[in-house]
Amino acid sequence: MHKFLLTTLFLSFVNLLHAQNKQATISSPSAAKFSLQKGAYTFELGGFFQPSWVMEMTDGSEPKHRFNAKRSFFQIGGTAREEKLSFLIQTNFSDAKPLMDAWVAWHPIKQLSITMGQKQTFANNLEMRFREDRLQFTERSALSTQFSKTGREFGLFAEAKFGKSIGIAPMLAVTSGDGRNSFGEDSRDTDLGGLKYAARLDVYPLGYFKTDNDLFSADLLHEETLKMVAGAAWSLNKGASGSAGEGHGDFLLYNENGKMALPDYQQIYADLLAKYKGFSFLFEFVNARATGLKNQYLDVAAAQRLAPRQISSLMMLGNSYNTQLGYVTRSGYSADIRYGKSTPEFTAYATGLLQEMTHTTLGLSKYFAGNKLKAQAAYTMYAPAQGNQSQQFEFLLQMGF
Repeated sequence: MHKFLLTTLFLSFVNLLHAQNKQATISSPSAAKFSLQKGAYTFELGGFFQPSWVMEMTDGSEPKHRFNAKRSFFQIGGTAREEKLSFLIQTNFSDAKPLMDAWVAWHPIKQLSITMGQKQTFANNLEMRFREDRLQFTERSALSTQFSKTGREFGLFAEAKFGKSIGIAPMLAVTSGDGRNSFGEDSRDTDLGGLKYAARLDVYPLGYFKTDNDLFSADLLHEETLKMVAGAAWSLNKGASGSAGEGHGDFLLYNENGKMALPDYQQIYADLLAKYKGFSFLFEFVNARATGLKNQYLDVAAAQRLAPRQISSLMMLGNSYNTQLGYVTRSGYSADIRYGKSTPEFTAYATGLLQEMTHTTLGLSKYFAGNKLKAQAAYTMYAPAQGNQSQQFEFLLQMGF
């Protein structure tokens, strides 16, 4: 383990030495990049890790401290120029189920990609499309963590980009509806429910961002003119068994005959991201609801009928919004603020998964050589409509290799 850590630190240090221009690129670093047959085939190895310290405080309780390797990502990717293919395999060794991404994409034309496999879906809010090493704060917003898990799904994805002065990016997906590792623990644990259908449309009214600058919420490349993207996403999970429509067997429901009868879960998102000379603004909204709840029971014997509002104790139902504002200097110092509010579909229901709450985060970051190395600190306060307030302070160091 010590040898692996020393090797990783050495590769990261060498990578930083080669970053002569701090703002030249913000794409993910790679420890090794090589090609075959005069560039016809290219391969990249890389990743990042994030040691962190978290202190959690709830009114009336003693503070809790946690030290861990929050994320430990390793990836291998590549392209085949003549075959118009690309692939990515990405793992997180800080997770009990490390496989995050495993997909192959075909690019029949420059403007279109068709992907098969497990990857980050575009059916969620905009922040959930940013990879974990590209976050503006130490952690995703409450909206993201409430209505998503890792944001990965297994299925077929089609993504396109058209236009120049005005950009239009339509996207479609059909997935298993059970999130990542969708077939459970092993091959005998079959998929539950039906498929998930999703669509998204992004519009760039002032043209596209600088290269890779749309992969981050912070404006690391300092857009010289105002750029923005407005988007909307919709998804329908036919027969969901996860609290946010991204899970496998979190709960089960049955009809009067004792057969499995899972509810449909629908999410609608709207978001806006704007950047200008280091300033960034992000707004996101989500509405989630469940349908197909007539004559459903909690047990195979059909003895316990699902009561009104009880579905909200199994699934995230209601509305939430998130706003972020930040500024990053050309030397890499960033100050950010975030505010959001969650409103459940059924108010004053104590056992509902989504509770009425506001959440505020203040963040400070220092980016070194683009995004290859960064240090972040964040303070978050959660204020529920009922119950005690809680606070969290986190310091995180990210190093890419």
